Amino acid sequence: MKSAVRIALHPDPAQADRLNRLQARFAEACNLLAPVVQQTRCWNRVALHHMTYRMLRERFPELGSQMVCNAIYSVCRASRLVYQHPRSPFNVGRLGTAPLPRLAFSPHSPVFFDRHTLSLREGQASMYTLDGRMRFDIALAPAAEKRFRTEKLKEIVLSGSGADYALSFHFGGADEEIPLPAETGALRMPEGLLVDVASSPPPPRLHPNVPTREASST
Repeated sequence: MKSAVRIALHPDPAQADRLNRLQARFAEACNLLAPVVQQTRCWNRVALHHMTYRMLRERFPELGSQMVCNAIYSVCRASRLVYQHPRSPFNVGRLGTAPLPRLAFSPHSPVFFDRHTLSLREGQASMYTLDGRMRFDIALAPAAEKRFRTEKLKEIVLSGSGADYALSFHFGGADEEIPLPAETGALRMPEGLLVDVASSPPPPRLHPNVPTREASST
């Protein structure tokens, strides 16, 4: 996987407040999903979407349909790292039938975007927020501009806190997943992600027509 293109943002106070609120609400949605994953051992994105999408849309109408999908993706991606990575102490193969720890997302966890919720055009980024679209002027180096023209964009991640934010753009092949960290060296958890080994709350109530079940994580 090639390195990401990272672009620093310079929000004014009003823009920073909008980013802070979006980030906190996105984390709330992720934290509602975390006990479902813990109890069902399901972090397959399609299966988790079927189980939780309607619940999330009802609970977080201001996020909109696509950001709800991005929250599901964020939780599945984090779960894949925590529960599947060979060097994770919480790998399901290592835990066996023992209860899984619960993931916890801080209010400053990264927010995942996609081409529906963030677009780049003519030196400007148009970003979804809880209060409508927000725009930033973006200056790309020639090498970065070429990557946007010639490579497939796979992930867009907003990270930071306060007034210090950045967008990271990850590229890859058409069928290529963003990989887990390398299997050597110390395993570092993503920014804002905690693993709560002591908490085992019941999962939130799902829609009555969607049963809770175990599902494949692939």
